[in-house]
Amino acid sequence: MLQQLEELKSNALQELASIADAAGLESWRVRYLGKKSALNAVLRGISCLPLNDRRAVGTLANQTKAALEDGLQQKELALREFDLAAIAGREAVDITLPGRPLPVGGIHPITRTIYEICDIFTSMGFQVVEGPEVEWDYYNFEALNIPEEHAARDTMATSWVDAETERGERHMLLRTHTTAVDPRVLETMELPIRVVTAGKVYRYEASDATHTPMFHQLDGLAVDKGITMADLKGTLYEFARRFFGEERRVRFRCDYFPFVEPGVEMAIECLVCRGAGCRLCGNSGWLEILGAGMTHPGVLERAGVDSQVYTSFAFGIGLERLPMLRHGIDDIRLFFGSDLRFLRQF
Repeated sequence: MLQQLEELKSNALQELASIADAAGLESWRVRYLGKKSALNAVLRGISCLPLNDRRAVGTLANQTKAALEDGLQQKELALREFDLAAIAGREAVDITLPGRPLPVGGIHPITRTIYEICDIFTSMGFQVVEGPEVEWDYYNFEALNIPEEHAARDTMATSWVDAETERGERHMLLRTHTTAVDPRVLETMELPIRVVTAGKVYRYEASDATHTPMFHQLDGLAVDKGITMADLKGTLYEFARRFFGEERRVRFRCDYFPFVEPGVEMAIECLVCRGAGCRLCGNSGWLEILGAGMTHPGVLERAGVDSQVYTSFAFGIGLERLPMLRHGIDDIRLFFGSDLRFLRQF
């Protein structure tokens, strides 16, 4: 049996040296190291040998098995290195180079704008809050001095939710402006208040280069004792300086909004013509970016705030308009078209 083991080891190693592929190596492993291999048959027959022969045969059998397993491991490594070298030579690829990088997504330009503006206002002491996109008629209109018969409702192009009352009235809608969050803030937060709200708003209108049924707004609200128009102008001047650049000129003009009194519009110097007049600014040299004003006392009183003690200012910004002005984008629909050629620029 000792001679049989020696011959088995010699034949197996000679055959192993001539193997050139993985399939042949697997066949060799089954034949010499598998459950039904000759080596295992020898190991199972050791118990039948005389006691004096068991030790010698067992020792040699274990040595043979170890030699075959070691030879198998070295052959596997040699075949693997050979395959890699062949691939490298065939494809002219340096296998030591790092792998190709996977594509990484980026932040959408509107989301990036929201983050940037919120950072500006939070650095000035404002808190970011959120509100529901499906809103009650009361918070969207009535609490903001826009009763049912008010003409301002006609300009909102509201998308109503089909949930009628017994009298056929509809009181739920997709909010038409983020100003709808202001009455909720006035009702629930302790004074003084300094908040900004950014989010989606909805208008029932067709899409074109400057309009979409869904877009984004950011509203700001500050309530405290002794707040004046000078505080509003200073806050918005600082915002424009930090977002558009320190050299950008700013202009305020009177305007009307039902929920502020007095109301103003804020415009910045045209980024294209620098105030000289061009097609983008309608030859005026200015681009309107937001509406603002001192919060109407009726809005404060309706929310339970004493307008004789507290004053307030508010402002609202159409967010898509800001990156359009900053980057010279002429179609708002590009933000929602998922064209990677456009989005990768940001």
